[in-house]
Amino acid sequence: MEILLQLVVSGIALGMIYAVIAFGYQLTFATSGTLNFGQGEALMLGALVGLSLVGTIHGGPYLGYWLMIPVVVVFGALQGIFVEWIAVRPAIKIKSEFGWIMSTIALAIIFKNVAENIWGKDVLPFPSPLSSEPFTVLGANVQPMQVAVIIGALAIMFAVEIFNRKSIYGKAVVATANDRDAAGLMGINTGMVITFSYALSSATAAFAGALIAPLTLTSATMGASLGLKAFAVAIIGGLTSGMGAIVGGIILGIAETATGFYLSTGYKEVPGLVLLLIVLAVKPSGLFGKAAIKKV
Repeated sequence: MEILLQLVVSGIALGMIYAVIAFGYQLTFATSGTLNFGQGEALMLGALVGLSLVGTIHGGPYLGYWLMIPVVVVFGALQGIFVEWIAVRPAIKIKSEFGWIMSTIALAIIFKNVAENIWGKDVLPFPSPLSSEPFTVLGANVQPMQVAVIIGALAIMFAVEIFNRKSIYGKAVVATANDRDAAGLMGINTGMVITFSYALSSATAAFAGALIAPLTLTSATMGASLGLKAFAVAIIGGLTSGMGAIVGGIILGIAETATGFYLSTGYKEVPGLVLLLIVLAVKPSGLFGKAAIKKV
């Protein structure tokens, strides 16, 4: 029972990182109908930039980590704006169905190569801001950083939801997501809203990178796998549902940790992919997604 609980806690912590990245996919898809296939690289850059800042901010890792977080979030936002300007905006202007796909993939490869040249190809340890000593919950050993990851992931998604519901600019984002053409006729600058959604999307991914880095090894290649799994989570949960991202992330995270323990680490990615295939076959809009109705 203790082992199962420990697997569940580890799975939830991992799943919440998937959920944050998937949440970023939902932000851009809602406002522009596009996806940033470099979301994983935004996470990777957030982790590596955070690693550099932890070593340079006065106070060392215990103080530096918390001061580093807002800097990483701003960096992620600027990176998202760059992606939207270079890769997405031109494709939207010419109404290219696939231009933004190849452009965001190309930028992801460029970001990875740049990271390899700056930080190298080796994996790098990230100092934890919290104690590495686990505490016991119902017989299971839980690391403080795992709890911080779960709380931090939920907090950033909750903050974005509150922003969208309560602020004027957030309501403009919601209006653009509901009907871009109608929002434009009402005087909303939909182009700026789309840029903002990309900034927010990459900022959340960079934040996720800084969160997960102390639990794992940091490298220029860490983003590709996480980004792909988060995309699977977004499809499983539904690209139109924030709750779907959370539930899908938890399901995939627990499935991976349980499979890795009970079967083999070589099979831990299989259950998530099988679930993805089942959801696409049974409910293509996702578990919590709404089927899009197109008028012709």
